[in-house]
Amino acid sequence: MSDVRHVLVLPDRDAADEAAEALRERFGVREELRVVRDALAGEDDAEDAQWLVPVRDEEGRLDAAELDALAGEWEGWREEP
Repeated sequence: MSDVRHVLVLPDRDAADEAAEALRERFGVREELRVVRDALAGEDDAEDAQWLVPVRDEEGRLDAAELDALAGEWEGWREEP
């Protein structure tokens, strides 16, 4: 088993919550997905935060291109593992 982890980066909390739900529905992700706020360096304003959805892919079954497309639906992106 490997420790592959993908991180979807989304512009706001609603987008992150919706993307997490889509991961469960479309990809069958069973783990409890946590949505995490990531404040940009030097910024205190909540408007300047990104929201992250980390997801483990120990079996390597999640397709990177499909995850990119999923994040793109909410104007986000996938960070490389």
